[in-house]
Parts: sequence; C-alpha cells; structure tokens
Amino acid sequence: MNKRVCVYIDGANFYGGLRSINQRYTDEKFDFENYIKYLTKNCSLIKIYYYNASLKQQLNKEPFRRQQKLFSRLRKMKNCEVILCKRKPRISEEGEEYHIIKGDDVCLALDMLGDAYENKYDKAILISSDGDFAPLIERVKKLKKEVDICYFAECVSDNLINLSDNKHTISKKIVKRFFYVERKKKQENKIPPEKSANQNAVQK
Repeated sequence: MNKRVCVYIDGANFYGGLRSINQRYTDEKFDFENYIKYLTKNCSLIKIYYYNASLKQQLNKEPFRRQQKLFSRLRKMKNCEVILCKRKPRISEEGEEYHIIKGDDVCLALDMLGDAYENKYDKAILISSDGDFAPLIERVKKLKKEVDICYFAECVSDNLINLSDNKHTISKKIVKRFFYVERKKKQENKIPPEKSANQNAVQK
C-alpha cells in the first residue's frame, strides 16, 4: 500500500534558500509541481500547502506581478492550497522601513500537526531549512508519522536534519533541473532527430 503524503512548503524560506545558491534565482521560475512529483513518486499525494505573504504592490510593482503569477500557478496544481499571511512594517536601526512576514510558520505548524492528529498522512514532507520547526518534527514523530525535509545546505539547522527521517538537499543541480528557464533552454537547443536528418539531406 502506498504511503499517504502531505507536503508543506515554507515559501519565504524557500526563496531565501534559492538566493543562497545564486542571487539571480527566483521562485516564480521553479517547477514546484514536477519537483513534488519527483519527491512523492510511488506515494499517494494527499495535499500540498504553500505558505507565504504577498509583496507590497506599491513598493515592488514588478516583483509583485511575478509573485502573483507564481501564486496563480500554484493554485492550479491539483490539491494545492496557497495560504497567504500578512507583512508587517518594521523600522531598521538606520531608520529605514522594511516588512516581515507574520504568522506563516504558525500556520504551517498548525496544519502539519492537525493533519497528523487527524491521520491524514503517513509521511509529511517539509520544504524548509528553518530550525524553528524542530519541535514540530518531534511532536509529529511522536504520533508515529514520518517526516522528510527538503533543505538548502547553506542555511539549514543541524537539529532539523538530525530529527528528520529522510533528507533531500536542494542543491544547485536540483534547482537547475526544476527551473523553467533551464528546461526550456535545453529543449530549444535540442534538435529533433527527424529535423536534423532533413537538414543533412538539404546540405548534401
């Protein structure tokens, strides 16, 4: 019998992890759908949760547009729920205003723990490098559930790695494999055999 799996994506942490690999990488170009299929092959995928917060449109017009495009694509994925929290203003020591996301970690923890109590899954996959989730993993495992983590090596907590049942590093190789731009380039540069044969015939 296939294991039932729920996936929990810490969107803000994922974005930060991508940037730790390459400052040019952005999450709207990442193929979440196929990455999750890759993680859950031979399993029964029950639900995908994605947590984040919208950027301030008046401050980040183009990034806001790209982010909304990502959210729209995620909502079209089967059994995927996008949970958007709030951004709260803060003032830096230099007197500059910036915004932080509030409530996303709490929402993720409540959903994963609640789903475990309700026996919705056999295995949870947490896509996050945030060490604050270590107590959550401990609690979920006490309910006889497996917990896998997908993390970025540059910003992961050792405690998170040690507590999980299985670990999946999101390396540069993985990021390239599941980036839209990278995959399109490969497809564009590859000449189909039939076309190549025809070209050779013309040249002769």
